[in-house]
Amino acid sequence: MLYLVYESQNGFMDPVRTVATSMLQAIGSAGAIGGTSNFASLAAAYEMIARAGLTHVRPPYGIDEVMVGNELVKVEEKPRFVAPFGTLLHFKKDVATPQPRVLVVAPLSGHFATLLRNTVKTLLGDHDVYITDWHNARDVPLERGAFGFEDYVETLITFLQVMGPGTHVVAVCQPCVQVLAAAAVMAEADDPAQPRSMTLMAGPIDTRINPTKVNELATSKPIEWFERNLIATVPGRYAGAGRRVYPGFVQLSAFMSMNIDRHVKAHVELYENLTRGEHEKAKATKDFYDEYFAVLDLAAEFYLETVRWVFQEARLPRGEMTYRGDRIDPRAIRRTALLTVEGERDDICALGQTSAAHDLTPSLKPYRKRHHMQPGVGHYGVFSGKRWEHQIYPIVRNVILSSD
Repeated sequence: MLYLVYESQNGFMDPVRTVATSMLQAIGSAGAIGGTSNFASLAAAYEMIARAGLTHVRPPYGIDEVMVGNELVKVEEKPRFVAPFGTLLHFKKDVATPQPRVLVVAPLSGHFATLLRNTVKTLLGDHDVYITDWHNARDVPLERGAFGFEDYVETLITFLQVMGPGTHVVAVCQPCVQVLAAAAVMAEADDPAQPRSMTLMAGPIDTRINPTKVNELATSKPIEWFERNLIATVPGRYAGAGRRVYPGFVQLSAFMSMNIDRHVKAHVELYENLTRGEHEKAKATKDFYDEYFAVLDLAAEFYLETVRWVFQEARLPRGEMTYRGDRIDPRAIRRTALLTVEGERDDICALGQTSAAHDLTPSLKPYRKRHHMQPGVGHYGVFSGKRWEHQIYPIVRNVILSSD
């Protein structure tokens, strides 16, 4: 029912957006008209209408070249390994000196991995970077099987084994739990491909600490409520027809509702910038929302298990999380250096939730552990923007370098 309502509403808006796009082409953009004339205001209004919609296709990373030292080097995207629900994507560079291999683990929470474009581009100057490029669950045929929390952990282990010994991991937000779990499983098995270091950034290791609105929402209802009200079935016209999913448009609605005033203000400012012909300001806002409004669906089993195991039951910090029938014990981690990063103003993953990883890994020597709290940033500022690039990244780079 959720999908039918969404697609009906989207279908109703399609002709409106088409007309707005045609009118915009006919009269020219607000920027081309310039000033604050009536035509500029009208063009800005048409552009706002034309942009009012979601996309379910991964945007391009758009990283064609990067500075390595003093040299501008070309970057090519190369799939290294393709699993049913995600691709191990390599940002390949032709450089003379080998660089530390880094796996960036992107969240699977309603947005594509391209949300970490800035994270990847920053890392690329000093590292050989790969990313977990997650697939949209509505495009994965039913015969490819289910994808739950343990399947996510297994996929990470597989990716690390494909990359080989000596790999470093940088996890952003939600997958910090799965990365810590995978590292523990690999350490327990004495897997030679266990990561050399892991950086956990703004992740919900222990959601019992300083609960946020996200945590409160997850614990306010029984898991049956989430399954009954938030899970939909993929319609017949998609490759994943019949698969049960948590739709990306539902996740986006939930995120936007938590900060609706901020999003309304941003769009009012976008309209004003378009009207005044302030291209750079308008472009920054448009680029952000082009990415933010690109959504993917999550497999229902992964979403429900994440809500229950991570947010409702806090299984990992309680010592109750299992993998393929065996209890996960982070105390097995002895050789993987640990860096945790938190943002002072993070209203999604509060202070203390990520640093809890240090208490769960007592077998790690103190010199292999480090925590950084970044003043003045919220959730996205931990892994994107100027403070990530100039204040947080140097710490990440140094931990990787000292562990390599």
